[in-house]
Order: sequence, then C-alpha cells, then structure tokens
Amino acid sequence: MIEVLELVKEFPKKDGTRFKAVDRVSFEARDGEIVCLLGVNGAGKTTTMRLLSTVFKPTYGTAKIQGYDIVTQPAKVRANLGFLSGDTGLYNRLRVHEFITYFGRLNGVPDAQIKSRMDEMAELLDMKDFIDRKIEFLSSGMKQKTSIVRSIIHDPPVMIFDEPTSGLDILTARNIISFIRDCKEKGKCVLFSTHIMREAERLADRIVLIHRGQILATGTLEEMRAETGQVDLDDIFVYFVNKSNTEEELQAHEF
Repeated sequence: MIEVLELVKEFPKKDGTRFKAVDRVSFEARDGEIVCLLGVNGAGKTTTMRLLSTVFKPTYGTAKIQGYDIVTQPAKVRANLGFLSGDTGLYNRLRVHEFITYFGRLNGVPDAQIKSRMDEMAELLDMKDFIDRKIEFLSSGMKQKTSIVRSIIHDPPVMIFDEPTSGLDILTARNIISFIRDCKEKGKCVLFSTHIMREAERLADRIVLIHRGQILATGTLEEMRAETGQVDLDDIFVYFVNKSNTEEELQAHEF
C-alpha cells in the first residue's frame, strides 16, 4: 500500500523565496484499490507522484510504499513500484522488445519471465504488430503502451499512473483504462492522477482532491456527493475549492 505522511516539497524562486508545490499532503491507498489524485494542471499531482517514485526528495515529511520509506529506503521503494507518466522517456534506437528486455534485466527479472510477461502484456494491450519495431517509428499511443510494459515488467505490487491518457486517442486511452482496472483485479495498489473528471468518476474507489499543493478532501464519490449536495464531480471539486478560498479569506482577516 501507499502511505503519504505530511509530505512537503519546496522549490527555490528567483527572488530568493521558496514555493511549496506540495504542502503537508497526507493520504493512503490500499492494495486492491484505485485511488485518484484529482486536480487542475499545476495542482501538485505530478510533484507528489515524483516524490513517491523517489525522483524527487521531499523537503519535509515522507511516504511509505509497501512499508518502505521513500527517504531512507529508495531502492526498496523502486523495486516495489511501477511508475508511468505521460513523458515516456523511451530509447528511440531500440526495438520495443529490446527496450522492455533491457529494463526487465535492470530489475533482476530472469529472461524467461521477461518473455512471458512481454507476451502477456502484448496480448492485453494489442502490441503484437509493433513489438519488433524501432521505438522512433512508433505513434504516441504505441509509445505509451511500451512505457506501460516497461513500468510493470517486474510485476510490482504498487502502480502509479501520472495522467496516463493525456494526449492519447480514444482507443488507446480505453486500453490504458482497462489495464488500470486489471491491476486492481490482480490486487495491486493503484494511484493515478488526472484532471479529467470523467476518468475519476469511472475508475476511482476513492478520490483525493488536491489544489495549490494541498489536499481539499478525500473520500468516495458517494461520500463527497453526500457532503456537498452536488452530483457531478466537477461541481464537487468547485465546491471544495470555493470552501478552501473562503477559509483562507477568514484566516487572513483574523490576522
């Protein structure tokens, strides 16, 4: 599972001050559950996920992946984690099967297991027609599918998807949504981020609303509907944003 504990990430600004991209974020995601980190662009979703993947180090706070601390046990975290973002970061001169094999070996997976996993995923994601093609000649959808297989070739128990359908055509996006559901059915812990309300409504067991680096609310869609009196998730999101702004204004007047 994922446990996020008062996570803070600050970045320096040109004027010498510091900007909090993630501000005391806490939430959890359990095995066999899909949790959606939902917010507008620039809300802190990607920074949070990069912290969890150990790409960034937190300024304060920490998180645990399958009980391993992202600050003190980053190698253990990466061994138990599959991380997929919209930025595929593929090696253009390799063929798809060469690229996946390379990352499988980096993760200590035996070649026979790499082959069987690759065949399984190629069937699930409809990749057979381009598995032997060079990456530089792939479409964006093909590259995203390749990136998915790279991320899960070591069969990690925790999966993190950072806006995985961004910029993809509808058929490829449906394949990826199907794959996320498949991860849940296999008992994996799944965290995904999106700014697309419909994706969150369709996929999430629980939703974590994030805005300006802070958590506004967490819960199931039904719980949020009951609390706000709203039905559509976009209206629910606006409700919590307005509530947060009102609270900030009241605090400012107190000072």
